Amino acid sequence: MTTALPRAARVATWTYFTLNGFAVGLWVVHIPNIERATGISHSALGGLLLVLGGAAFLGMQVAGPLADRWGQRKLLPAAGVLLGIAMFFPGLATSWWTLGLALLCLGFGNGTIDVAMNSHAVVVERAYPRPIMAAFHAMWSIGGAIAALVGAATLGAEVPTAVTLSACGVFTIVVSLVTGRFLMDGRPQAEETSSDVPAAKPSTRLVWLLGAIAFAMMLAEGVANDWAALHAEDVLGTSTSTAAFAYGSFAVAMTVGRFATDRVAALVGPVAIVRYGAALAAFGLTLVVFSPWVPLAFAGWALFGLGLSGSVPQLFSAAGNLDQRSSGALMARVVGLGYVGLLAGPALIGGLAHWIPLNVAFLVPVALCLLAVGFANVLAPRPASTEEHAGSR
Repeated sequence: MTTALPRAARVATWTYFTLNGFAVGLWVVHIPNIERATGISHSALGGLLLVLGGAAFLGMQVAGPLADRWGQRKLLPAAGVLLGIAMFFPGLATSWWTLGLALLCLGFGNGTIDVAMNSHAVVVERAYPRPIMAAFHAMWSIGGAIAALVGAATLGAEVPTAVTLSACGVFTIVVSLVTGRFLMDGRPQAEETSSDVPAAKPSTRLVWLLGAIAFAMMLAEGVANDWAALHAEDVLGTSTSTAAFAYGSFAVAMTVGRFATDRVAALVGPVAIVRYGAALAAFGLTLVVFSPWVPLAFAGWALFGLGLSGSVPQLFSAAGNLDQRSSGALMARVVGLGYVGLLAGPALIGGLAHWIPLNVAFLVPVALCLLAVGFANVLAPRPASTEEHAGSR
């Protein structure tokens, strides 16, 4: 089949991001049911979730080189099928060890599709005259919101968890295979790779800097995901129902911000998006830290989400464009470090909360956001110099 048109490939990429957000969201809303079905404790579940995260990181590192070798057009549907198959297992688990195996598969499948779809998003973005990466990430959030609605309906109707997750698995497999025919292949053409002058390799230091900023930004996002509602309830003294609006204000602002980021990035560039976005995020979370009033704290969470919304898509896009020959492998490093931050953030704040007040512990992600402000320049385009070409021989 011939390479799909960029417009069709863009819609297909939207579909994969939405599908992934939907699958992950449906698993998340069924965690309490699965915990009861397997008879495990909260602490055991926490350990098994680390297995999920470790498997996802491994899947990312495997998917990166495969994207460069096979091409995104082959890898992404395969990753979708892998995720769909893995969705069957958590609902069938009956003990801690069967759930551990299920989460090993689910994490690996999720990590694989994460890198595959982000790598393909970079390929599609190259075919457009303007940035389009942030909207893909917004669609992931939309998929999670749809999963929350579907999950609420199925849980309310007392549909067995195994039935719901298995149906999601079938849906994921079918959509992945149907959508795959519209994808693009991002591998460099033979005539591009046969040049006598080897292309300059991206600086290892630059890759690690991009990964470090992704780690900081996604650590901050993880803090909001797990601690926003608890902060409103424990520190500000709100009811449980009111506390839910703390995370809601963050999530809505982040989704809206991602839909708006691409147009702003086309005007000001990725450096400004990360620098001023991180600064806005630091300001918003500082409001949360010091505010004694619930409405002001909720406004702070909204500013925090708005500030973070555009940073990660810009970082992933920059990593994928450092070198088209190894785009997948480079992106896997940056995405993987960001994912480690997403997992580490809640645990870090939880550990600090044993020694200091929860709102004071939030100063750690504030500091990380300020560091990202200082290092945002690493996203500036760097044309390869003659010396770099010579040094790569």
